[in-house]
Amino acid sequence: MDILEAFSREIKVFFLSMLPVIELRGAIPYAVSMGMIPIHAALVCLTGSMIPVPFILFFLRPFFSKMRRHKLIRKFEDWLINRTIKRAKNVKKYEALGLMLFVAVPLPSTGVWTGAMAAAFLNMRIKHAFFAIFVGNTIAAFIITFLSHIAAVNM
Repeated sequence: MDILEAFSREIKVFFLSMLPVIELRGAIPYAVSMGMIPIHAALVCLTGSMIPVPFILFFLRPFFSKMRRHKLIRKFEDWLINRTIKRAKNVKKYEALGLMLFVAVPLPSTGVWTGAMAAAFLNMRIKHAFFAIFVGNTIAAFIITFLSHIAAVNM
């Protein structure tokens, strides 16, 4: 295999893991199905999926605060806050531990984007939130990598 082709595959997977709905939950199985070594795929996807987290933690609340004067933005923010908090009710109760466990569960809408939004909306301390999200995402990466490897071996 050509080095450029391998690099291109990693770039695709890296950026795919940054996307809100896909994250590493979808990017790792895709990477393994493309022939990437599972642990390598996990590391690339873990790195990519963590890129948006600091931006969400630092800028989501200030962005919505500035945009609240627009009725449509205010309605969207209210919907987003209610949806996020509803899905992350244990995050509010257990804070960093709850956030870590929430992100660790490899199910749809429990990833780093939702976890970071919940942390931002709950005004969690940024360094605690980032660490909890990283640990939870790492656990999810191990689970997804293991399942992807098992699926790839049994095909």
